Amino acid sequence: MYDFVSGCSCEEQLRKTADQLASQSAEKVIYQTSLMSALLHGVYDGTTTVARLLEKGDFGLGTFNQLDGELVAFDRQVWQLRADGSARPAHPDQLSPFAVMTFFTPEHQHHFSEKSSREEVHRVIDSVITSDNHFCALRISGDFVSVQTRTVPCQCRPYRSMPDVLGNQPTFDFRQRTGELIGFRTPQYMQGINVAGYHEHFITDDRQGGGHILDYVLAQGTLTFGAISKLVVDLPQDGDFLQANLNPDNLDEAIRSVES
Repeated sequence: MYDFVSGCSCEEQLRKTADQLASQSAEKVIYQTSLMSALLHGVYDGTTTVARLLEKGDFGLGTFNQLDGELVAFDRQVWQLRADGSARPAHPDQLSPFAVMTFFTPEHQHHFSEKSSREEVHRVIDSVITSDNHFCALRISGDFVSVQTRTVPCQCRPYRSMPDVLGNQPTFDFRQRTGELIGFRTPQYMQGINVAGYHEHFITDDRQGGGHILDYVLAQGTLTFGAISKLVVDLPQDGDFLQANLNPDNLDEAIRSVES
């Protein structure tokens, strides 16, 4: 049977409708390997490969084994942001002790045509996704007045805790650069499991530099973002994780100190 109004067969219409319904009902999920509290304690070796992470999402952030730099992923590509401020493509068999991934399907878009601070960008997101009880994934493609970042140097056993490691963290100041900002807003009740609040990484448009964001000023660019209501966590089974103190008294203070 052929529908002369739409110009396609009923079978084609049914298939299109099914595809649309599947797209609309596709579940938005954050996949996470290990816990932030484990990373804080010094659990720096994981068994999850970059290839495995890409099976769980096309967008995300994290770190690499031995705390060897920052991980940023978007458009199904994963990059390693190194301690010298440089960036390089990650190998599929590289391992991560902590990463957060999702298939990025933003629901909202906002264009910034004037200079905006990090706080002003966050206020736009907070004004749309008003509940702090869901996750939010965000991306900015644009021109930045400045981006302050840090990257973690590769560690050797015996591992020190992350607050001790970051006492001498290298920092970088990217000026007048175009690039991509990848991030998540995580509910406050998730502190320790993840990083509560905003957690963002940056990479330049030439894919030659970047890092974990400390602060930024956006000149102009496009923000896309959306809420996510499901989290899946894979917990390690090795001795380092099983013996780690994952609930220290100063957990919130320690995480805020390493993230800011």
